[in-house]
Amino acid sequence: MQLEIRPDPAEVGRARQWARSRLAGSGIGADEPLAETLVLLVSELVTNAVVHTGCPAVLRLSLPGTDAAEATVRLEVADRSGRAPVPRCVDGEATGGRGLALVDGLADRWGWSAEGTGKRIWCELDRCAQVTGGASACGGLTYEAV
Repeated sequence: MQLEIRPDPAEVGRARQWARSRLAGSGIGADEPLAETLVLLVSELVTNAVVHTGCPAVLRLSLPGTDAAEATVRLEVADRSGRAPVPRCVDGEATGGRGLALVDGLADRWGWSAEGTGKRIWCELDRCAQVTGGASACGGLTYEAV
């Protein structure tokens, strides 16, 4: 399932709402930590696409069926900008710049790949995985091309 995203900050809220509505039929309860984490990751990746590229994007979600207690959820945001995602180190006063650190700390796996003239940033959450900690320190991010 996918959602077309316009290069408009209002699209971030629409993307979160869309993701929440898709959880209902997937067997992932809205009150599960996985659902909350997924919506936060949608928010971060769509915000990055809207704010940093100025290009339309496509949000894709791959959710398990209702009987998939140990399945993986995959989130992808593809945009038309060839600029690679760049993690930033920010101080405590900054109001932004922590999105990729959050993705790195919350997702079980994540990465990005060039795709035509644009790119695809993806992350995965394992439904049965335990929460293991917060976001990594600056410089601790890894990139994995797929």
